[in-house]
Amino acid sequence: MNQSKNVNGPLLIIGILFFVFGFVTWVNSVLIAFFKDAFQLNNFDSLLVTFAFFISYFVMAIPSSWVLSKTGFKKGMSMGLLAMAVGTLLFIPAAKMENYPMFLFGLFVIGTGLALLQTASNPYVTILGPAESAAQRISVMGICNKVAGILSQFIFGGLFLSSAVGGSEKLAIVIMPYGIMTAVLVVLAVWVWFSSLPEVEAEETVEEAGNAKASVWSYPSLVLGLVAFFLYVGVEVIAGDTIINYGVSQGFSQDVAKSFTTYTLYGMLAGYVIGIFFIPNYLSQQKALNYSAILGVLFSIGAVVFSGFNSVLCLALLGLANALMWPALWPLAINGLGKFTKIGSAFIIMMISGGALMPLLYGKIADQIGNTQSAYLILIPCYIFIYYYATIGHKKSSWK
Repeated sequence: MNQSKNVNGPLLIIGILFFVFGFVTWVNSVLIAFFKDAFQLNNFDSLLVTFAFFISYFVMAIPSSWVLSKTGFKKGMSMGLLAMAVGTLLFIPAAKMENYPMFLFGLFVIGTGLALLQTASNPYVTILGPAESAAQRISVMGICNKVAGILSQFIFGGLFLSSAVGGSEKLAIVIMPYGIMTAVLVVLAVWVWFSSLPEVEAEETVEEAGNAKASVWSYPSLVLGLVAFFLYVGVEVIAGDTIINYGVSQGFSQDVAKSFTTYTLYGMLAGYVIGIFFIPNYLSQQKALNYSAILGVLFSIGAVVFSGFNSVLCLALLGLANALMWPALWPLAINGLGKFTKIGSAFIIMMISGGALMPLLYGKIADQIGNTQSAYLILIPCYIFIYYYATIGHKKSSWK
């Protein structure tokens, strides 16, 4: 691609897409609290929302790469938006039938479309423009994503968590906003399909000299990195999606607790801003990952030790600890993979399933011990492992 070509128009379109999947992803925290109340669920069952949504990444990561190889980036993004529209449309019959499993299936379909959309749009941002400014573009996209998440909390939190009605009338609240969301997604899909987005090609990764390993599993830096990614996504989803119900368990009204996820997102925005201004001029990405993991341990301890708003605030500040982990972990995990770079990247996308399984583990522990606060202890070993990977694990070149 000609680097002198103006990329502002295409980046605006991609920015809108990042806004869309930020909005759709972060509304899950509201849905967890909403469904828990509407269907009288325990912690584990309410967190099936995150399972249904994020497990789609594990299922769809490699198929999405295959679809994109056939359709190209632009048409693949459009197809992802249409799949998301099918998922949001399923919320309407689910609400009318008061059927929680159908809601979960709708979330899985939304996640399927989002997996395709993300598999296309993330590398597209990197390719669309000079390589030396890719990190800056990714940070801007991240800000679009988190601003959308904050708006989703205000809009859907206000609609779903402030109502005094219950039962079928409560579930009926879902119909109009998800009908509107379906229409918006269809319009965006058509717009992207007929847009002027250029079809760009990723450069093939040149295999490093002397790279004679026979299997992608021969790279400890990748395998340990996959574990780190799994744990990172898990703790990020736990911090963002359980905080509303946790706030209620700490004595706050649902009307007050509905805004707590926005605190997590504000923390993540602060992290992105730090990344834009300090990395790499004043702080290396590896150091940023080290410090982020240490902050994760400290804030997790604070969430368990303190009570009331101080505990909630420590949980929210995990957003700051988590913000820089994705961009810092990625280059460490794929470094030196040579011809295995593409499959390694697909495996990393599959590890987003940490957001499906880790919250369920948290919910199960919380239900078993009857204490949602003490269950946050599972966060601490996760951050310790991420710190190990940032300092030692990513340097391992063999299993010896």
